[in-house]
Amino acid sequence: MFNSLSDRLTATFKNLRGKGRLTEADVDATVREIRRALLDADVAVPVVREFTARVRERALGEEVSGALNPSQQIVKIVNDELVEILGGETRRIRLAKTGPTVIMLAGLQGAGKTTLAGKLAKWLKAQGHSPILVACDLQRPNAVTQLQVVGKRAGVPVFAPHPGATHELEHPAGDPVAVARAGVEEARQKLHDVVIVDTAGRLGVDADMMEQARQIRRAIVPNEVLFVIDSMIGQDAVNTAVAFDEGVNFTGIVLSKLDGDARGGAALSVASVTGKPVMFASTGEGVDDFELFHPDRMASRILDMGDVLTLIEQAEKNWDKDEAARMAKKFADQEDFTLDDFLAQMQQIRNMGSMKKMLMMMPGAQNIRQQLEQFDEREIDRVEAIVRSMTPHERVAPKIINGSRRARIARGSGVHVSEVNGLLERFAQAQKMMKKMAQGGGMPGMPGMPGMGGPGGGARKGAKNTPKKKARSGNPAKAAQELRDAEARRAGAAKALPTGAAFGQQSGDFDPSQLNLPKGFDKFLGK
Repeated sequence: MFNSLSDRLTATFKNLRGKGRLTEADVDATVREIRRALLDADVAVPVVREFTARVRERALGEEVSGALNPSQQIVKIVNDELVEILGGETRRIRLAKTGPTVIMLAGLQGAGKTTLAGKLAKWLKAQGHSPILVACDLQRPNAVTQLQVVGKRAGVPVFAPHPGATHELEHPAGDPVAVARAGVEEARQKLHDVVIVDTAGRLGVDADMMEQARQIRRAIVPNEVLFVIDSMIGQDAVNTAVAFDEGVNFTGIVLSKLDGDARGGAALSVASVTGKPVMFASTGEGVDDFELFHPDRMASRILDMGDVLTLIEQAEKNWDKDEAARMAKKFADQEDFTLDDFLAQMQQIRNMGSMKKMLMMMPGAQNIRQQLEQFDEREIDRVEAIVRSMTPHERVAPKIINGSRRARIARGSGVHVSEVNGLLERFAQAQKMMKKMAQGGGMPGMPGMPGMGGPGGGARKGAKNTPKKKARSGNPAKAAQELRDAEARRAGAAKALPTGAAFGQQSGDFDPSQLNLPKGFDKFLGK
């Protein structure tokens, strides 16, 4: 969504690198480029003016002039201001103290409310809640059926006493206000702690439909009214948000279709104009492509600083702890890394979701975005097919895979022999790396950790632990003095040495004749 904006801002900050001091002209040029980037991204003009004014004011102050690295300080200022216009801090759902928590969804036609209702329900279910969906969209044809399908995919019950309209010319029979009231009562009787009410889509200028939304709001008194907005609608997002805020007084914003290729100005405009926080974001078509909105993390993504925290949370949620413990034990015991292990790790990564999305959360991912966009997600399927086409013995001992075996594996997995060869080569490299790490060698090509092997480590095989000799001074008088001091230190150390042997026996008690030594060897013992 924010690729274009991210590229423009990253290019702007590159021009500041290496400058020890920023002049007013440098700041003005940077602010001008930021303004152009935001306008190109369809951010509302009032928001752009306010944003750039604050950035310029802070950039010309002591905050930057006294910084050791002014360019990095500018990036920090832009990051802080982005966090501010995105809402400032993470806003979570306010749960009811007694009875079920009622959440009402409102938004434009086609914004994705019905699909998002299922995503929100599944997300809440994963948080330990027991949600129920209420179908109050009786206006759009087959909207009730769609909600039932989405609810089934999410594993959440749907309250739908009326089927709604089945075609455009049919007048809906049920009353949405009565359905909403009955849905809340149903949740109370069946002990559901969260009720999600899906209302009909409406236009900002549709007075009748907006009045219906107000009546539903008064009837069920929701704890949260979430305004679902399409992230791809651009500048019109501000007018729509203002109209809905005046109509139903929503408490939070949900951004849908955040995985689209639009410029993303809606996300940067709506929260700032309405003063209402962005609470959730829909990031794909799947029912699991839904996440809590963190303004600081989104700002980091826009500035190409990555979103490692979200990546870690996804790993913790989807990673199989038993499998991780098994691999850790195998790693500690220095056992061989096999193709079965390789396959298990690939499946673990697949459970985390799209590889492209995960890699785009890494810092500096914008520099390799073109390569990431060309990455084929089906490559994981091909790798799995190749490994599963091998016999159990071949997976444990891949060195036995000769030419005829490779041809058989290629036929079994439906790929070319060259792809089998490439996989085996990559696996051999991974196996060497894992073995080196298990032996304390560190990552190949990277400095080892203190106390571990590898380049730069303190336990390298054959490494000399002798201290580095101090260079002798070029001044003759000083060099002579250093030589005398060194001789004096050696003489003092020799006097301090004990006269006994290494094992505590005094030299006077030692008799070489007691040892079975070759003839004439006693002369080397100084006796």
